[in-house]
Amino acid sequence: MPRLATAGALCALLLTLLLPAAASAAGRCGDHPWCDTSKSPDERAGLLLQALTRDEKIGLLAGDELTGVSGREGSHTGTSDGVARVGLPPIYFSDGPVGTRQGKATALPSSMTLAATFDPGLAARHGAIVGDEARNKGNDVVFAPAVNMLRTPRNGRTFEYFGEDPFLSARLAVGWTKGLQGEGVIGNVKHYAVNNQEGVGLNLPGAPVNVGTVGSRMTLDARLDERTLREIYLPQFEAAVKEGGVGSVMCAYPRVNGSYACENQHLLEDVLKRDWGFKGFVLTDYGAAKSTINSLNNGLDLDIWPAVAYRPELVQAALATGQVGESAVDEHVRRILRTLFAFGFFDRDAYPDDPSRIDVAAHDAAAAELEQAGTVLLENDGGILPLDAAKVGRLALIGPDAETLRNGGGSSKIDPYKTTTPRQGIEGRLGSDKVVFDDGSDAARAAEVARGADVAVVVVGDAMGEGSDKPCMGLNCGTSDGIDRDALVEAVAAAQPRTVVVLQSGGPVLTPWRDKVPGLLEAWYPGQNGGTAIARVLFGDAEPGGRLPATFPRAETDEPVDGEDPEAYPGVAERVQYKEGVLIGYRWFDEKALGVAYPFGYGLSYTSFALRDLRLEPGADATVSAVVTNTGGRRGTAVPQLYVGMPEPSPQLVQPPRQLKGFTRVTLDPGESRRVRFALDERAFSYWDPRADGWRVAAGCYRVMVGTSSRDLPLQATIGRGASCGGALDLPRDARACSSRRAFAIRLPRGLRAARVTVAGRRVKVRRAGGRLRATVDLRGTRARKVAVRITGRARGGRAVRQVRVYRPCTRKAPRR
Repeated sequence: MPRLATAGALCALLLTLLLPAAASAAGRCGDHPWCDTSKSPDERAGLLLQALTRDEKIGLLAGDELTGVSGREGSHTGTSDGVARVGLPPIYFSDGPVGTRQGKATALPSSMTLAATFDPGLAARHGAIVGDEARNKGNDVVFAPAVNMLRTPRNGRTFEYFGEDPFLSARLAVGWTKGLQGEGVIGNVKHYAVNNQEGVGLNLPGAPVNVGTVGSRMTLDARLDERTLREIYLPQFEAAVKEGGVGSVMCAYPRVNGSYACENQHLLEDVLKRDWGFKGFVLTDYGAAKSTINSLNNGLDLDIWPAVAYRPELVQAALATGQVGESAVDEHVRRILRTLFAFGFFDRDAYPDDPSRIDVAAHDAAAAELEQAGTVLLENDGGILPLDAAKVGRLALIGPDAETLRNGGGSSKIDPYKTTTPRQGIEGRLGSDKVVFDDGSDAARAAEVARGADVAVVVVGDAMGEGSDKPCMGLNCGTSDGIDRDALVEAVAAAQPRTVVVLQSGGPVLTPWRDKVPGLLEAWYPGQNGGTAIARVLFGDAEPGGRLPATFPRAETDEPVDGEDPEAYPGVAERVQYKEGVLIGYRWFDEKALGVAYPFGYGLSYTSFALRDLRLEPGADATVSAVVTNTGGRRGTAVPQLYVGMPEPSPQLVQPPRQLKGFTRVTLDPGESRRVRFALDERAFSYWDPRADGWRVAAGCYRVMVGTSSRDLPLQATIGRGASCGGALDLPRDARACSSRRAFAIRLPRGLRAARVTVAGRRVKVRRAGGRLRATVDLRGTRARKVAVRITGRARGGRAVRQVRVYRPCTRKAPRR
């Protein structure tokens, strides 16, 4: 027996030496089976799940921090205490979209400012700064980005979102998420979904959160069709999940089609987890969970503040009565654990709460640069901007918002490390001895101050915030200081013809005086270093790099949701009908042919640009390109935009005249030209078909438009999909459409006198029959997945014609055996 035991021990030793050693975690995981880093996150989560007791699992379904939402130093917005017995450390959560709300932090420009940059790269930079500060304050998860759509500009959280277009919002959400998560923390895209109003109610000066009472986010039921949901209100979440790799999703307060978002099986199980393949975890907005049983059965993984629906006794009761199965609890915990393993949470040391590691000066400088890139120049009559400091002997700085930095509060209420107000920035740039200030509380007095200056700069802003919506779109709506900002601008402009207005607004506002002022800048909610950025732009040290991510209307009654129809907004009996469907923002204004004050995508520059030479080529589906030239006298940034007008497959399915499908930012020296390219995939041509319950491409002609705003699109062409449209490019209808492997004749565009045709790069013979040029396409024997037929020729009058037609040969059927 002793010999056998010795032999067994030797065999075990030999196996240990011969087999590869398990990779142990380098961080704080310890010596447990789930600490083997050679295993997948799913395997590791499964092993840890098996080691947990039922009570421990239930404890992980709920948060443990009640007062962290106050944002004090040394606390966290949320905490999950973990399970010490198995070495599961605490998990710490932080707000938010423009900075950590945990004592002092860098207050970055608003998300609307970031949207105005039209730049996913700058979004990534913004997100990385938030991630760096959150990590250095000891956090593991950040409640951001916020990506809900601007359905009504009155929404109290308009400032916190990326505007009115789902494509723009999606691109920025991806960039922001990657920037944040690149700093080692987990993103939490919010608020999923259809969280597009706070409610009509009380705007309380100084309160951390306002109170909506009618159409409140807490109780409303948003009613909308599936197409509107999929095309407008979900794409940005989908992109954050599928492209950004976001680790968690925050479910919202409202009901969506009758079911609260945090227990909405369609949103959480059908769309998020099944259709999009989301492998992370879902947590609540604070207090958004309503039902223990419905939440457990329909996809909510973590009730973060602390245990409203997931109080242990409630979960135990649901299990004991059989209304919830053990497998549901296991699945929720598995998702949380898998995400932690996937993001290396166990395999690193805990992040210390050590703000001294934050590069405060660098982040302050970055805040100004981001603000400059998002500042939009709306008016510049007579080239009043940039101001020449050498020629300004006396500048009248007027307005109640010249000595403040507007902020929307709530989860974006940051206690900044430092601030530079517009007054400080302008006085620092021009010299305080050349600036005379008036707070604007007396319009007549302010007008006299302006009259005695060389130029007047009026700084005015609105007031909006989490919890309740603005009562209207005007500058005065929601403010509490009694100053009539519109009347102030009118009075100053009447006294001083050289008046520049600087807006600090959370989103689009009414500008009834816009034709009376030569200069108008939209600075949004500019962050802690907004004054520096505003001064730089005013004096030409930096260009106004932004473009509008939302339409500025001429009148509030022109808006698709203007409050005149209470069923649409704020709702009747807490039910809100999304009657406008997919027609929000510029889609609505274009469909209804309404004039606007400033269109989506609009923004002037201190130089000028020209667009030319539009080209369409095959690509993933199609590639559109154009040449941009700086035709002005100084270096500047252009933001070319690509829109697609889609055919209507049926009279009942309305398509807006155009939809944003591409954009880019390009900085050019005077006289410099560059070709910019936009890649269009099949999804860019797709609509949600309710009958098929999926994305579909309609056969027909698609208008492609390139320009500088939704209303300035000088370059236009046509792409045919499953149809011959006589444009520069014809494509198969979709990825399933194919052409049989045979030889067939094609007719060339009408009016060609002569033409050259190549099929897959090989020239073929062109003949004339019946007064029309024709050629033969032979797909027999081809192995290519796509065959491009290129046609070039001359029409009457010498006009050059170029066209590409793409054919997808059908897959050969396997021979029968």
